[in-house]
Amino acid sequence: MVEYLQAIFLGVLQGLTEFLPISSSAHLRIFPELFGWGDPGAAFTAVIQIGTEVAVLLYFWRDIWRIARAWVLSLFKPEHRGTLDARMGWYVILGSLPIVILGILLKDVIESDFRNLWVIGTTLIVLGVILGIADRVGRTDREIKHLRLRDALLMGVAQACALIPGVSRSGATISMGRFLGFDRAAATRFAFLLAIPAVVGAGLFELQEISHVGEAAPGEAAYGWGPTITATIVSFLVGYAAIAWLLRYVSTHSYRPFVIYRVVLGAAVLSLLAGGVLTP
Repeated sequence: MVEYLQAIFLGVLQGLTEFLPISSSAHLRIFPELFGWGDPGAAFTAVIQIGTEVAVLLYFWRDIWRIARAWVLSLFKPEHRGTLDARMGWYVILGSLPIVILGILLKDVIESDFRNLWVIGTTLIVLGVILGIADRVGRTDREIKHLRLRDALLMGVAQACALIPGVSRSGATISMGRFLGFDRAAATRFAFLLAIPAVVGAGLFELQEISHVGEAAPGEAAYGWGPTITATIVSFLVGYAAIAWLLRYVSTHSYRPFVIYRVVLGAAVLSLLAGGVLTP
């Protein structure tokens, strides 16, 4: 029963933090350590991420289908090449290249040095401040239809920074979008679309770990298939709700609550590390 309760909590944590600009990787590293549960491990994490991947695909299926269809048609019919959806297809593809390339090149560093809690606590604060500044100084005169290739590439580079736990894929992309003058709704929507290849690709890349569910390395928690599947279902339900809520929220609110939360959490992590309560 304890394993199932832990799995439900971690599923909620994954579902909420995958799409909010507060970093899912940071939360899945911090809270199990804080509660003394041990690292959930790569296999467990890889499986429950499938839940949030399905959530984003299901929520945006109309956009995905429309963009994919327009992009394919544009390859063969010149009259489709100037449409927003056709261009959006190229923007998502090209904007995804930085995180793919750096993810492959830095895989070992990402899974070791970058998971240090000193790094995570610091990036939570630094990127929180950057998000706050971007939201305050960024213009709001550009909508999604104003997106250009340069914008997509810059937002793709920003997204790649999320390979460091604590940065947040959506937080980094949204920050760049706001600096580029996009309104909150446009920056958030493109951040979600741009995340689809990265999230799905990462999930497929980590499928090799699924066979190790229930096994645990030293310092890791061993969750069997029952708790793992439970966490996956929970992450899907919570993740779907989080996407819908955030897209509605940003149409009328600023990102200030997320900025404050990131700074407070980062400061708490660094304080607990300094006090010896947490180990890096």
